[in-house]
Amino acid sequence: MKRKIIYSISTIIVIYLLLLISFEKKESPKVATNKQFVWNRDSLWLSLESFYVQAKKKDCTQLNNEINNSFKYLNSVLDTTEKISLLPTDSKFLRIENGIFHTAALVGACQEHMADFINLFSRIRNAVKEQSIKWDLNDLATRQTLYKLIYGGRAAVEELLLQADKNKIPSLIIGKEEISSTPTTIINGLVIHSGDVLVSRGGAPTSALIARGNDYPGNFSHVALVYVDEKTDKTYIIESHIERGVTLSSIDDYMNDKKLRIMVLRLRADHPKMLQDKMLPHKAVKFAFERASKQHIAYDFEMDYSDSTKLFCSEVASSAYKKVGINLWMGLSSISSHGVASWLAGFGVKNFVTQEPSDLEYDSQLTVVAEWRDAITLFKDHIDNAIIEALLEQAEAGKELGYDWYLLPIARTMKLYSAILNLFGKVGPVPEGMSPESALRHKKLVAIHEEIKNEVEIKVKKFIEQMNYNPPYWKLVAFARETIKEKNILL
Repeated sequence: MKRKIIYSISTIIVIYLLLLISFEKKESPKVATNKQFVWNRDSLWLSLESFYVQAKKKDCTQLNNEINNSFKYLNSVLDTTEKISLLPTDSKFLRIENGIFHTAALVGACQEHMADFINLFSRIRNAVKEQSIKWDLNDLATRQTLYKLIYGGRAAVEELLLQADKNKIPSLIIGKEEISSTPTTIINGLVIHSGDVLVSRGGAPTSALIARGNDYPGNFSHVALVYVDEKTDKTYIIESHIERGVTLSSIDDYMNDKKLRIMVLRLRADHPKMLQDKMLPHKAVKFAFERASKQHIAYDFEMDYSDSTKLFCSEVASSAYKKVGINLWMGLSSISSHGVASWLAGFGVKNFVTQEPSDLEYDSQLTVVAEWRDAITLFKDHIDNAIIEALLEQAEAGKELGYDWYLLPIARTMKLYSAILNLFGKVGPVPEGMSPESALRHKKLVAIHEEIKNEVEIKVKKFIEQMNYNPPYWKLVAFARETIKEKNILL
């Protein structure tokens, strides 16, 4: 009996030791040759915060004249911008950029002008996208102008929203109405058309990594398509999940999956292809629906948009529209940091020039119809982004995202179990296409993110008590950096 026990224990130990052997190939990722965008305007952010604090001490009646003049100035520049064709390097765009931030600091202290500022940003976004129709979206100057004005303007709007009375912030902000002839549905009171693109941000740390882990950090991590059956009026959300691959979800399933923001995009009615066929968006998503109905399509961890046999979320939209002759993602995202690329490679990514969800906001072929976001989820989004940004600085410094090696045998067992479930169309604890090592890295990232987040939230609470306003984004990044250093958090 004792001998059997010894043999059994010995066998388990041998199996455990064998399962500790990693067969993961460590290759240096082939990063993009582009350069990472850097604002290099820390002095501006600090001066704007100081300016905002001083403005808060004044009454709105004292600020109204200066605010109205700022609006008048920006609108006058836009009047000219909308009438003539400009190059992306035109000085008017720098004037608009500086004007956005200056006006935001004033409006933050006098919130009765907030709705006007949000509308102004919408006008700026529409104007620059209209100009970009004639630009090369992969040109450096084009990309930087679009990013500074659209992402920068969005950041200014959101800083205002986070300083405002939470009860006065509308969860739905309307962009620009774009005419469509395709079948419709209603999502949260908004009319949505078949063929519309939903760009969102998930609540997991990996969602923040997807949004921020590229040369032009953005706010979105997920893309989905809306399909409305013209015969039954039934609505489907077509999307690709890391855990399940491409799925057909109901509106309720889509909305119940944790999201921190959702933006609705629609193909322009005056697009040359749309002038020939107004039902083009519906035909595109119908193709995606029919394919997903007939076959299982695995998630593409490699992020290879040129191979449609497997699809990551952006590919669901790009491959569908490609079938009807529309090339979405006219401007691609790049990842040029070896450290960031190394972290992403640890999750299975092999392509570092690819289609990022945030890119679609800059695509001149698409109109931003509306966006859902509220103060609570928006602030959570900002904290998650700040933590990931601080962690990616560690990646750029050469620190690897490792995993707990002693858990590898367990992860491999779970991977085998998951593979068996996948054969029967079910989902296991380790996603199809993800290695056990990648699964453990994900677990490590979640744990580190949570540890930093707990400390950052304490720092945020103290800041609000002392300053009587929410810390701006650059303060959140500083809090995350401090926490990593103070807690000596090991990657």
